[in-house]
Amino acid sequence: MPDPQPTLGFVLNDVARFLRRRFEQNARASGLELTRAQWQALAWLSRGEGLQQNQLADQLEVEPITLARLLDRLQAQGLIERRRHPTDRRAWQLFLTPAAHPIVARMHEIGDRTRQEALAGLGDEERAVLLRSLSLMRKNLIAACERPPEAVPSEDRDPENTPLRRRA
Repeated sequence: MPDPQPTLGFVLNDVARFLRRRFEQNARASGLELTRAQWQALAWLSRGEGLQQNQLADQLEVEPITLARLLDRLQAQGLIERRRHPTDRRAWQLFLTPAAHPIVARMHEIGDRTRQEALAGLGDEERAVLLRSLSLMRKNLIAACERPPEAVPSEDRDPENTPLRRRA
């Protein structure tokens, strides 16, 4: 029987999903006509212009070809520009255009509003502890992802006799 208590991963995923959903609702109500993928790309670029396309694809967890089409649309809207990398002629760097800056500023205002809604009922100290805890978790996971993965043995099976390890 499944454990009735939600796991940390489930709750974090759910919180992230509802944050995105509420941001989209607030953005539409505010007249911001961008898709989720578009505002996520603009948000990442606002944090670090000059990213290469493959780096942004990794951050957005999309395939490079999917990102290329998204960037084509943002470029057609006059919100981003691609520039050749100064030392790697195969690579493109991405930059916001001046037209994107007011949109990004509006996104930050909408994000602030969304965070206020999400954090309602938490005091300043609770908010600080939450942010410190989540930041530490992120740091731990970044470090863990740099190490080789470790198999987690099953508690109720012989690890040498699982379907993936059976020998012919």
